[in-house]
Amino acid sequence: MYLQRRNRILRKTAAIRAMVAETLLTPQDFIVPLFIDEGKGQQHEISSMPGYFRRSIDGTVKEVKELWGLGIRSVLLFIKCRDELKDNTGKEAWNPNGLMQTSIRAIKDAVPEIVVMTDVALDPYSSYGHDGIVENGEIVNDPTVAALVRMSLSHADAGADFVAPSDMMDGRIGAIRQGLEENGFTQTGIMAYSAKYASCFYGPFRDALDSAPGFGDKKTYQMDYANRLEAVKEAQMDVEEGADIVMVKPALPYLDIIREVKNAVEVPVSAYNISGEYAMIKAAARMGWINEEKAILETLTSIKRAGADLIATYFAKDAAKLLNI
Repeated sequence: MYLQRRNRILRKTAAIRAMVAETLLTPQDFIVPLFIDEGKGQQHEISSMPGYFRRSIDGTVKEVKELWGLGIRSVLLFIKCRDELKDNTGKEAWNPNGLMQTSIRAIKDAVPEIVVMTDVALDPYSSYGHDGIVENGEIVNDPTVAALVRMSLSHADAGADFVAPSDMMDGRIGAIRQGLEENGFTQTGIMAYSAKYASCFYGPFRDALDSAPGFGDKKTYQMDYANRLEAVKEAQMDVEEGADIVMVKPALPYLDIIREVKNAVEVPVSAYNISGEYAMIKAAARMGWINEEKAILETLTSIKRAGADLIATYFAKDAAKLLNI
């Protein structure tokens, strides 16, 4: 049979396939979420995230050194706040000697070149488990934004390279940028969770930090998963307000949104391959239904192929090891 073009020629061998691959996944693409707890020598596996741990600062520093050795260049910090420090103001979030601030300094002292990003939201510090201050059963926007600015300044002062507001309050990117500029933190970046959807896939993360909402849900501030154009609008507004990087979260159910945002903005786009997505692959692999290593690389490649420049993922360490083989 005569054919003018045989597409399979470019699929013939692994070397040819690698040579013409359109999407290249590298350890430098990954942002590693790290869960940090009080104490020393502490390491607790998260029951709904097999193989993932919440560690004290000393263990976290050791982990960061290993990640750096694998070629990973960025971490995203989350802390587990003690219950007695939680209230409706979130004031522990800007304690200069708080767990987050102490963690930032310890990591930067140990691995100065690693890019430290920090979660900016009140839910770990809130007695209500919400991302904002509660008044009469409502999560109020403007007082929350004022608190987020104080939190961001505290992280910048401790040495964070990027603050990462994950709260979805209106106007917080502009307010944080203004606060950083006015207080001399002109080199601190903002990675905005621009399109963060109200998703059912966050459950394991909330187990990790004991941050589930105490009442209701988060649908009055996180996005409706039925909406697409709204995500583009949110990302564009965040860029206008001063975001250096915009994020889509979750990743896998929102690959179309990642592509829409990538096409609409001229800043790097990140995506968060979240805890529920991690747990699904882990569960299926444990049952023998899928090959875990292949699923990890296929999943992360799909997220990058959709348009993500950076991927926050709990699979980062495993993926880096596979890519470095």
